[in-house]
Amino acid sequence: MRLLRAPGVYTPQDDTELLVEAMRAAAVPAGARVLDIGTGTGALAIAAIRAGAAEVTGVDVSRRAVWTARVNAALRRLPLRVRLGNALEVIADERFDLVLANPPYVPAAGPCARGAARAWDAGLDGRQLLDPLCASMFDLLVPGGVLLMVHSALCGVDTSLRRLRDNGLKASVVQRRSVPFGPVMNGRIGFLERTGLIEIGQRHEELVVIRGDRPERAQQA
Repeated sequence: MRLLRAPGVYTPQDDTELLVEAMRAAAVPAGARVLDIGTGTGALAIAAIRAGAAEVTGVDVSRRAVWTARVNAALRRLPLRVRLGNALEVIADERFDLVLANPPYVPAAGPCARGAARAWDAGLDGRQLLDPLCASMFDLLVPGGVLLMVHSALCGVDTSLRRLRDNGLKASVVQRRSVPFGPVMNGRIGFLERTGLIEIGQRHEELVVIRGDRPERAQQA
């Protein structure tokens, strides 16, 4: 799928593709309400509409990303709603059947990313955005709703699973893929090796898609 991309907007990559594969395997139910967190170009949101979702909302902190996603949807005459801001704030009162999340997860020497780096930098351990998402996901999903979230194994797969479970979801890894480091990771190999996040000489990382399920409401007697 060829998409318009404004300068500074995250280019769909292996993590995007892996999340699309997981979404297709999960089978979006007809009429589903879907939230795409960190929508970027709108690639995941557009894929969800084409998979049968009835209402899709994309959210991004980047104005350029919001504009890009809106244009990409409009060019395809697809009904995508795109909001600007932190997803956990701008849609706090809404609930969804499916949440797709490709948040920033690359470990960085400092906590405050600017410009294009907001799409990938996520603090010293890469969990600056992952932890708030894990803590908030139960309330974003309807009973029976599903989260599909992608991130690098460098950020702690077991940590994500534990925090989702601690917050009321069933959680498991549903997709994995080993990929070579891209330009961002290659540019901070020294930092990653010094902090022990990668082995000396390591030049690949594993991407994982984690599925979280909010249980259905208990049946009334």
